Amino acid sequence: MVQDKTAAPVPERPARGVPAGGAAAGSVAGLATGPARRATTGSVDGSVEDAAAVPAAASVDGVADVPPGAEVSSPGSRLVPLARAAGAVVGGLLMFLAFPPLGLWFLAPLGMASAILAVRGTRPRRGTWLGLLTGLALLLPALHWVSPIGTDAWLGLVAMESAFYAAWGTGVAVVTRLRLWPLWGAALWVAAEWARGQFPFGGFPWARVAFSQGESIFTPYAALGGAPLVSFAVALCGGLLALAALRFFPAPAPTTAPAPAPSTASAQVPTPAESQGSLSRKDRLPASAEVPPESSGSPVVPGSRRARDSRWGRALALPLAGALAVPVAALAVPRYGDEGRSVTVGVIQGNVPGRGMHPLGDEPAVVLGNHTRMLHQMARDVREGRTPRPDLVVLPENSTDIDPLRNEFARSEIDAAVKDIGVPVLVGAVVGIGENNRATRSIVWDPVTGPGAHYDKQQLVPFGEFTPLQGLVLALFERASLVGKQSVAGTRDGDLRLGPVTVGAINCYEVAFDGIVGDTARTGATPLVVQTNNATYALTNLPSQQLAMSQLRAVEHNRAVITSAITGISAYVTPNGSIAWRTGELVPAMNVLTVPVRTAQTIATRVGALPEWALILVGAGAVATAWRRRTPGAGHLANREDDQQVGDA
Repeated sequence: MVQDKTAAPVPERPARGVPAGGAAAGSVAGLATGPARRATTGSVDGSVEDAAAVPAAASVDGVADVPPGAEVSSPGSRLVPLARAAGAVVGGLLMFLAFPPLGLWFLAPLGMASAILAVRGTRPRRGTWLGLLTGLALLLPALHWVSPIGTDAWLGLVAMESAFYAAWGTGVAVVTRLRLWPLWGAALWVAAEWARGQFPFGGFPWARVAFSQGESIFTPYAALGGAPLVSFAVALCGGLLALAALRFFPAPAPTTAPAPAPSTASAQVPTPAESQGSLSRKDRLPASAEVPPESSGSPVVPGSRRARDSRWGRALALPLAGALAVPVAALAVPRYGDEGRSVTVGVIQGNVPGRGMHPLGDEPAVVLGNHTRMLHQMARDVREGRTPRPDLVVLPENSTDIDPLRNEFARSEIDAAVKDIGVPVLVGAVVGIGENNRATRSIVWDPVTGPGAHYDKQQLVPFGEFTPLQGLVLALFERASLVGKQSVAGTRDGDLRLGPVTVGAINCYEVAFDGIVGDTARTGATPLVVQTNNATYALTNLPSQQLAMSQLRAVEHNRAVITSAITGISAYVTPNGSIAWRTGELVPAMNVLTVPVRTAQTIATRVGALPEWALILVGAGAVATAWRRRTPGAGHLANREDDQQVGDA
């Protein structure tokens, strides 16, 4: 008998999970995502396959999990490289605007979101360059205060520090392919800031995101986990905003040739699975069939517009709620109350005659005279009843330009002024150590016994107080010789008995380093005293940035912070981070302040660097997990139905 070749052929049995007609039969989440799109997915052997060959399960944010090294079809990845670069630059600029003196702290999470959106969905190599752009956009303006030393010094420092953000971009390009990626990206940001604070030459942690939050809704997190936890909270909030943006702007359907429509015969002939009743009525409908719109009281049909809209609304609401919950939760951090004790502190800002690279001027003893003269003036004001008598007085770093331990004139001038005020004075000086070295020192000067206990600065400024790679640097840069004698780092914490209290001495640059401030706070010293010399950088954005660090440290350790700056900004920061008094710049100023004495230690003070290390390990673990997906058979495939993003139902 001759076979009729015109009869409708029996369709092949569809692949598992793929109904007749070639449409992907995913979970309800996959059906409710929206229009089909082109995506990449990992194959069993670790290679990258095209979604046209292997359908990928769509998560609610419109992007399925895929292994590192493959481009993800997301709103970000559909942008041209120039648009991605623009997003990275905008992210860095928004973060810069969060820092003082502008202090638009609420822009930091938005900047983080922009930077993450620029990187997410790219290959690690491109993520590296985009991270570098974010770092440059942030640090070029944020570190512009370095430019008085030289444009080359400013640009060189920015380039070196931006490399850490390039590494962050590499990591984010990898971990954002995992579920819960806003969490992993935020942890990697903390890791990048930690690395900046360690390498090279002792690190340079300036312009950490936490330092833009000196007095913001995120600030209370400092009392739990210090500056690292504040940075993490800002980065997590930004990551959740980025996730919300991905869900609000789903990937558009690709412009590709439609698949051939099934013939009427093939649409009507059941497959063996259908004959056994394994497929639902909806699955047996032809591809062209439409589901009638539901009435207001009808049940929600899976796959219908109402189901999609409901799921889309929940999917968008979850990351938005999370982005709001992160800062609001900071309000629940325990606050520490007044303990009923106070101390009266005199603060003097004597000013300097010079500017730029020669702030102390050419004539010796001018800076010394400025500060001893104001100390005498404070003593007269006390005698005449114009100001209360202080319990102690704080002078700034380099309040004498002559070593008072080796020069009899400087010693007698300071001694006379201290005897006049009649209370202990904390004097900032650079003193000689042997013939070839020096130390930046805080000296307790008693009106009866003279100079006594002291604290030597531990965290020295590279190329300012010591010269790394000295032979090479001196050969290349003549300015490096201005460092002069090499400073020697101190070896003990800054707790110094000064009158009725033990103060915690922090010297200028050290306020940016968690370990130095934390170790001093753990001695029980209170209040914290920051002596600083910002004369070279007067009227730049450095003094206000440094003051914001003092604000964060006050909350982190439940301590009042007194800042005495040689040219400004001198200030008093309350234990809750508010600035109660501050001076202008390049003007002589003084005041006598009553500040609380707090002794209770915060959780951050007690646990030290543990939260930071935990977050670093979380970020490293996420990178390792994502990278394993590059190996054959590792991880899971991108088209698994349970492969959901953070917040998916």
